[in-house]
Order: sequence, then C-alpha cells, then structure tokens
Amino acid sequence: MKVSILTIGDEILNGTTIDTNSAFIAKSCIANGLSVKATFSISDSYEGIYKGLEMATQGADIIFITGGLGPTKDDITKQALANFFKSDLVFNEDVFIKIEGYFAKRGGKQLELNKKLAYIPKLALLIQNDRGTAFGMWFSHEGKIFISMPGVPHEMRHMMTNHVIPKIISDFKLPQIINKYIMTAGIGESAIYEKIEDIESSMPSYISLAYLPNLGSVKLRLSSIQQSKEENRLSELIHFQNLIVERIQKNVFSLDENDKLADALGKLLLERKETVATAESCTGGFISHLITQTPGSSTYYEGSVIAYSYDIKESILGVSPEILNSVGAVSEEAVLAMAKGLILKLKTTYGIAVSGIAGPGGGTPDKPVGTVWIAVGNAENMEAKKFQLTDQRDYNIKISAAVALNMLRNFILDNTK
Repeated sequence: MKVSILTIGDEILNGTTIDTNSAFIAKSCIANGLSVKATFSISDSYEGIYKGLEMATQGADIIFITGGLGPTKDDITKQALANFFKSDLVFNEDVFIKIEGYFAKRGGKQLELNKKLAYIPKLALLIQNDRGTAFGMWFSHEGKIFISMPGVPHEMRHMMTNHVIPKIISDFKLPQIINKYIMTAGIGESAIYEKIEDIESSMPSYISLAYLPNLGSVKLRLSSIQQSKEENRLSELIHFQNLIVERIQKNVFSLDENDKLADALGKLLLERKETVATAESCTGGFISHLITQTPGSSTYYEGSVIAYSYDIKESILGVSPEILNSVGAVSEEAVLAMAKGLILKLKTTYGIAVSGIAGPGGGTPDKPVGTVWIAVGNAENMEAKKFQLTDQRDYNIKISAAVALNMLRNFILDNTK
C-alpha cells in the first residue's frame, strides 16, 4: 500500500519549526510494510489544506495528515476535511467533555468556543489522544484512508504507535518488512561502496541496501519484503550482512541499529573492567556528554577536564609551558601531554584528549579553522592524529567527538589482541 504524508503549518513553511513528524510517520510506515510515495507541507489555511488534500490523494492508498488540530485552528482543518469528504459537522459529546476538562484545569470557561471545537465531521472515526485534547480522525473515502492527527510531536507519535499503526495492521494484510543493520565508523559511504560493490551487485532484486550517513558514522540497512512464510528472507539478509561485516570488519562497531559509538566503546570498557576520562578543549565537554548518555556509564567513565585555557592545560593536566609557547595548544605535542596528564591525574586506564580551532574565527595560515588534534591511549602507549575539518563550529565539535570515540575504540581493539 502506498502512503502520502501531509503536514499542516505555516511554522514549517517559514522554517521556524523543523518537520520531524513526517520523518516519524515515514519510518513507522516503512517498518510495517507501507511504501511512502510523497510528503507535502502546506499552509495553515482552509485553501492550503483543501489543495493539499487534493495533491496528497494522487497515487496514495493512505493519506496521513498531521497538524492544524490545535484549539485555535481546529475548526479550519475540520471544516476543510468535512467539505472535502462532503460530510456535515456534528456535535460530539466525548470531544466536548475532553475540551471542557482541558480548559477547566487552566481556570477558564469558554463554553461557546468549546462547543464549536466539539463539532466533528460526521464520517470521522475518532482516534484516542492519550497525551492531549485533539482527537485524531480516521476517514474512509472513495477507497482511500485519511488519517488526521495532531501536530504536537509527542501526541502524534503516541497516537501513531499505539492506535493508528495497530488499526492499519488489523484492517489490512501488510507484507512483513525484514531489516538487518551494520553500524560503521571511521569510513565514509563512498569508501564503503568501493569495498563492497561486488557484494551489493550480487544481491537479488528483492534485497536492498541503504547507506544512512550520520556525523562520524554510516548505518547500513539491508531490507527485504517477506510475502509468505515459505520465503526465508531473513537467512539471506544475514548471509549478506556477514559478507559485508567480513569485508569492513575494522569499521563495524555494532549490528544493532540503536547502538551509538559511545555504547560500543562502553561495552569494550565494561568487558575489560577498564576506565576512561576525557581532556577536552575545542569540544567543550561534548565527548563526555556522548559517553554519559549511555546508561551505566558511571561504571567506566571517571570524568573530564575541560581544559580550554593555557592555564588549565598547565596547572591541571601538566602540559609544559615550553610546548604551549613553542608549538601551541593545537599540536601533537599538546594533546599527547594532555592525555598523559589526564590519565595520571584521574588514574584511568585510557584517556582522550582533543584540542583544535572550532571556528568560525581563530585560525592562522598554518593552523586554519577546522584544525583539530586528537590523542588517545593509555599510560604505556599513545597515538595522536591531525584532522582538517570545516569552518562550521557545530559540525567540527560533533565530528571531532565522534572521531575521538572511534579512535579510542580502535586503539583498545588493536592493543588487546
């Protein structure tokens, strides 16, 4: 079955709000065997909604609509839907009671407004909203399904997950989508493609491979549709997953799509009963932030020194003034000294040290913006690498953190074989 997604809101069109709803709906649909044909964003007006409905119906079996169901704009969306489906608006007691309760909790009584908002298109089947006041609406019209949901992300996601998707699954016979994942780091999608091109070319047409890049990592997703129990697509996916992993093994940190680099590093440290700390300059604590997002990280993560100034690098980490005055803080010598001083100070097994010029200013001809040095290692052995990144501060901070985590992961694996 083919799907179109229609998001309503001027705030999306003018860039004030990022449309995360479409991404969530699309991901939910694909995971359950629905094919997403198109997404549309339209203005929060009667004309925009009506025209958007006309566009979204073309070639789609199910049309998801999100947004335009707030207390002040509810009537616009419902009136457009009612007219589109040639349906009357009728008073709904359940909706009225819920809206009354919403305003009562906030100390207001708006009887006339509440009654107006309680009018629902007669053809609509109401969808429970467990997180807010705006009910979802399910319409069957000319062989197509229209599903209208609130635009507030946490309301829509709960409704989609707990009410809409289960109803679609119960009402329609959907094919089973099977996915297997390979999480990689330290290698770009083009380089991965060059290494596994022959494997990908040998895949049957009913297996697809998607490259999903993120900062510092690339997720590979092998997918297939299983139409019947007789088909054993899972074993085929595992076969190709194993071939790819064998080819790029050094860059694979997990086969779980939900794992992050920090999770993989944490597992290594837990297995070895070892610890880590970070000495951060240009990343300003972002590496420690990523590490501590993993539940249980207190077992192996000791802490961080945010050594932004020369004084802190000298007094806390023991970096010599000679290094800072001769080659500067953004240098191989400085990050190696930071990492060594960190391990000595915090008494950890491993240390990560980062120093660079995140930008947009501060660069020099020999050290332009985006120059970053990263050191990882233990008390016996250290390694440092220089990276030349971009002039975008936020990107440089995030990519430096990801690279640093992966460098330490590889260091541990290379030095404990």
